[in-house]
Amino acid sequence: MAAPLTIAIDGPAASGKGTLARRIADYYHLAHLDTGLTYRAVAYKLISEGRPLDDEAEAIEAARRVDLSNLDKHALSAHAVGEAASRIAVIPEVRRVLVEKQRAFAARDGGAVLDGRDIGTVVCPDAAVKLYIIASPGIRAGRRLRDIENRGGHAEFVDILEDIKRRDERDMSRADSPLRPAPDAHLLDTSEMSIEAAFQAARRVIDEVVAKRNGA
Repeated sequence: MAAPLTIAIDGPAASGKGTLARRIADYYHLAHLDTGLTYRAVAYKLISEGRPLDDEAEAIEAARRVDLSNLDKHALSAHAVGEAASRIAVIPEVRRVLVEKQRAFAARDGGAVLDGRDIGTVVCPDAAVKLYIIASPGIRAGRRLRDIENRGGHAEFVDILEDIKRRDERDMSRADSPLRPAPDAHLLDTSEMSIEAAFQAARRVIDEVVAKRNGA
């Protein structure tokens, strides 16, 4: 039996990896998991239950209770939840609990697309395809601002840009599973790319791997 087709997509916030991952999952009929939502789910559970964000034992217990098959993206998209999730994500045991859940998701029959910050390096180091998506901080801030405005919200570009820079620094400098490309990842800079162009570039990489797996 052929091994599941696992596609690992990593990159910093607002690089376009989530949109690309969903498009790829739809096209190849694969399950999709935004692993960032798993950390947000832990944070959301703590916040909604009135539990402290700085209590590691509480965070670990919440992580064990998270159901990856029932993630409400709308509820988890709040800025406060994202900020809390970034704090939760630095707790090593929380990461270990969620990584095991993520690996189980990736191992499902037929394969899966997972996007996050350590998929190709930690969660699925043996993934058939690894993509590392980047874009300049200014471009990413502009995308995040448009997303907020499209949902009827309001934000300042400079605040978003500073938030993105802080998050990049935190993600890249953490001791446990820092954000970085896997040695065998395909780098894709989407700064000047449309969603369609990014998808076609990713598809070329994936199709080549699939063809080799099928002996073509």
